[in-house]
Amino acid sequence: MKMTGKTAAQLFDSIRALTQAGELPPGQALPTVRELAATLGVNRNTVSLAYKRLVTAGIAVTQGRLGTAIRAQRDPGEQEGLLPGSPLADLGGGNPNLAWLPDIGAALARKPYRPRLYGEATLDPALEALARRWLAGDCPEGHDITLTNGAVDAVERLLGAYLVAGDKVAVEDPCFVSSINTLRIAGLHAVGVAVDAEGMQAGALERALAQGAQAVIVTPRAHNPTGCSLSAARVAQLRAVLAAYPNVLVIVDDHFSLLSVAGYRDVIPPAARRWALVRSVSKIFGPDLRLAVVASDGQTARRLRLRLAPGTNWVSHLLQDAVSACLSSPHVLAQVALARADYARRRGILADALAAQGLVCASPADGLNLWLPLPGSSQAAVLALARHGWLVRGGEAFGVQAPAQGLRITVSSMDEAGAQAFAGVLAQVLGRP
Repeated sequence: MKMTGKTAAQLFDSIRALTQAGELPPGQALPTVRELAATLGVNRNTVSLAYKRLVTAGIAVTQGRLGTAIRAQRDPGEQEGLLPGSPLADLGGGNPNLAWLPDIGAALARKPYRPRLYGEATLDPALEALARRWLAGDCPEGHDITLTNGAVDAVERLLGAYLVAGDKVAVEDPCFVSSINTLRIAGLHAVGVAVDAEGMQAGALERALAQGAQAVIVTPRAHNPTGCSLSAARVAQLRAVLAAYPNVLVIVDDHFSLLSVAGYRDVIPPAARRWALVRSVSKIFGPDLRLAVVASDGQTARRLRLRLAPGTNWVSHLLQDAVSACLSSPHVLAQVALARADYARRRGILADALAAQGLVCASPADGLNLWLPLPGSSQAAVLALARHGWLVRGGEAFGVQAPAQGLRITVSSMDEAGAQAFAGVLAQVLGRP
């Protein structure tokens, strides 16, 4: 194993090549700056700059007094969704109820598909008109509309448009697992911002931005996992904080939108220069419709379109036609309204059953899940519930600065009998009298 180079760039390339060849395995400590500088006959600053670049690129990690070491390969982390083949009753997948997803075939029958060719416009005019109507009044005027392959894709592309590996991003803590995974894979550092019943806390966001966060991802309603939504007072506080950092990228992930019982409150201040409001259709029309509408300032839209261009990487017009047909269908929109009420009813059924057992969930809650705070690790409860036939999501995966303590319980298919049975088992598992 021989590290070479007389400049920081050459040394960086040498160490990266050694890691790719397996000669520097994960966990391998690198020589101290002083030692390597003496060995190579270079200035210590040269080695220090190379090490900093390795850390920024996600190849190495600093360990304080223990020095710098090769970083372990990132795993994909926990994922949303079903556990295939599981015999357990699924209260952990975070999925919508199949009964409330529209018949896409019937929707497309009302809007027959027309084949498109390379070079055609990436955004169908009919869908753009519907999207503008959907977003009217909810974000700064004069915005541009872009499409992405779902909300997670939108967040990844938005961050990639402005940030580089090593940058800090302020996120809610606890945080949606897909956002955590997106940041980890991109080499970005998540800075947790505590949430309460009114959403992201303004003081905690101020501290994150003061620490150098270059972007913030905020959920305006139906926060996953806690179900909280921003109050009017909290929005005013957050807007004041963000106004003092106009160059910070503000990403608003309104994932539950049409299904939410909470009204939308705009957190983007007029001073913001880089912002985006993202609304996907995954919860509304089904996760397999990989489409999200992104409203943003003009510069951000132009940067997104560099990677979503005609002939290279656009959102399928077949998907656009399906979403357009659904958004323009009175029957489908009436079904969405029924789904909104039904999800609220199911949340209430389970919350009441748990409360009767002395178990109080975070409230007010919106979305497909309830969050039950716990005084410690959730793992014993998760395993015990599995032995009784129930699959829930432990809170640890949602933590940013530290593991979150709680259970996330998906309610989309919950009925009265199931709520009573589950609440009784959970109370027994947690040792409630």
